[in-house]
Amino acid sequence: MAKIKAGEIVIIILQNPREKIVGILHEINASGIFMRGIDLTYFDDWTRSIANSEPYLPMQDHFFPMWRVERISKDESSFEMPSMTEQFQQRTGLSFADF
Repeated sequence: MAKIKAGEIVIIILQNPREKIVGILHEINASGIFMRGIDLTYFDDWTRSIANSEPYLPMQDHFFPMWRVERISKDESSFEMPSMTEQFQQRTGLSFADF
């Protein structure tokens, strides 16, 4: 199993309150996780707005304390389901990392 490193696109599941965030990892340390991302529930609207050149909320810098982190995983495709990064590129023609 490969280690998750800074610069990779990840999905983080948080608790209290429960949230799912997709974004670019900046740092993991004992105190928490620093990343630039958006709420996963906004992903479809976000990609649609970008693809249609409409106004959209940008990704934001976040810090999540480690006590809130339930799980972190790399954004990878599985079987026939493309990753969030691949979906973004297919819908917009742009690179997720550029945002």
